[in-house]
Amino acid sequence: MNDDKSDTLPGLPTLADVAERANVSTATVSRCLNSPDRVVEATRERVLKAVQELGYSPNFGARALAARRTGTVGAIIPTMENAIFARAMQAFQEELRDNGLTLLVASSAYRPQVEDEQIHALVARGADALLLIGHDRSEALYQFLERRGVPVLAAWVHDADNPRPSIGFDNRKAMRMLAEEVIRAGHRDLAMISADINGNDRARERVAGLREAMAARGLDAEALPLIQTRYSIEHGRQAFAKLMRRVPRPTAVICGNDVLAVGALQMAREMGLHVPGDVSITGFDDIEIATLVEPPLTTVHVPHRAMGRQAAQMLIEALRSGVPVAESVELQTDLRLRGTLGPPPA
Repeated sequence: MNDDKSDTLPGLPTLADVAERANVSTATVSRCLNSPDRVVEATRERVLKAVQELGYSPNFGARALAARRTGTVGAIIPTMENAIFARAMQAFQEELRDNGLTLLVASSAYRPQVEDEQIHALVARGADALLLIGHDRSEALYQFLERRGVPVLAAWVHDADNPRPSIGFDNRKAMRMLAEEVIRAGHRDLAMISADINGNDRARERVAGLREAMAARGLDAEALPLIQTRYSIEHGRQAFAKLMRRVPRPTAVICGNDVLAVGALQMAREMGLHVPGDVSITGFDDIEIATLVEPPLTTVHVPHRAMGRQAAQMLIEALRSGVPVAESVELQTDLRLRGTLGPPPA
């Protein structure tokens, strides 16, 4: 494809300039840039050398107009302020890059209205597909994407009852598995620090998983002390301090993610509490910080990289086939039992 239509700005090198420098036709230059495997190595090296020397850049706008594709995939994550989404998004980006696609990332700060605006903006700028986090959003927004033929995939969730495609894990089941381990250790006075469960199906399902585990063991799930707050170390600190003022004081604090748990662990130390001798603390995600704190954090391991890589593959296949993503993929989580979980104080 000839990408030279907009190379008319004064001083910009053109496709013809590259062809002349490399002593090949413009068709060969275009083929080298778009399908390098179809060009013999010696010619390809000569063309790429000319491209580098001249500082030539193909006209992306003309290519996108001709193909009705921009080669970009959008992803909207709730936050960039901590590492919760970093590992999966890195794998997602690597897989897209290996397939010639570019990632555009936006952050909604856990605000549905902001996510709505970002979805419309990414579609308006030509995003060929979208990766979103969780299922919680309006039906009107899904209809908007369907009308425009934009493949969309939800990550970090798996809900067998939800017909929309996703790749992720059962948040309720994963938290129930962790809570059962906490209760098995002898804890009866439990408390939880969570994100706001409104508009956040991952947080809501994790709270539900804890309550299910409590009910199954004969504990009063509805009496669970629950603090909903923002995902940050400082908010984890504040929430933990508030829980420790309760009577009776919880012997185990289950946190909705590792960031909140690290904040709780810091505050426990400041309050002179021994973890896990005086209070046990657990997280969720198993991001890198979970093994760097002291003691290392008991948490739920999420297969972040596998989720990111497979999410990209699913969207790439949808774009190549022209068929929307239909099937959901469930990934498995497992426990990382480390130093912050022990029996309750005698």
